[in-house]
Amino acid sequence: MGKPLRWPLGVPAANLVGRQVVGVRRRGKYLLLDLDQGLLLLHLGMSGSLNFAPTQPEPGVHDHMDLVTDRGVLRLHDPRRFGAVVWAASEDSPPAQKLLGRLGVEPLSAQFDVIAFAQALKKRKSAIKQVLLAGNEVVGVGNIYASEALFMAGIRPTTPAARLSKPRVARLHVAIVQVLNRALAQGGSSLKDFVSAEGRTGYFQLEAAVYGRAGEPCRRCAAPIKSMLQGQRTTFYCPTCQKP
Repeated sequence: MGKPLRWPLGVPAANLVGRQVVGVRRRGKYLLLDLDQGLLLLHLGMSGSLNFAPTQPEPGVHDHMDLVTDRGVLRLHDPRRFGAVVWAASEDSPPAQKLLGRLGVEPLSAQFDVIAFAQALKKRKSAIKQVLLAGNEVVGVGNIYASEALFMAGIRPTTPAARLSKPRVARLHVAIVQVLNRALAQGGSSLKDFVSAEGRTGYFQLEAAVYGRAGEPCRRCAAPIKSMLQGQRTTFYCPTCQKP
């Protein structure tokens, strides 16, 4: 196997031999494999990918984990080694809570309540784009989807979250849900090497209103789309349609 990932497994690998995978779920960007004793938390970092096959070829330098089951082998491939595989005794144990404890609500769940969302944003002085990317209030709204949701809601990415009125928060709440549902329908976004578990690329980026379109005319008002850096991430917005 390749070099160690950014965090240790947390238990000798031999202790996992014979364990049974009883469930698979997701929390934010973490994939949770529930075992008959404990659970594994997997994160793909920036460049990681998982491949499940009946058998796998000899591991390369960028292959960091083989989870061998009676149905096949799950392999983690991660050239940059920003990914992680961590064992925890339970979701409430310190190792799991260190990774999951500060995550916000899932945006496509019933827990994503507009009133609670507005109350949480009132406590945040940072720019709304940065608040969305942080994942403390709502998870899953990455750089592309934050730019698109803010455009749909007519909100400038630099607007302090605490300054947003309840009607503007309500529009943003709706926009986040709509953008993520559209992205799911399109198979996600493929800018470099993302493919689905079936090997297909995503197509959402092809219909983006602002993301990746700096200098091009806004699809709504024809003003040139602008870009800027926010927290080392590129933000795209329409200076006419999105108000501070």
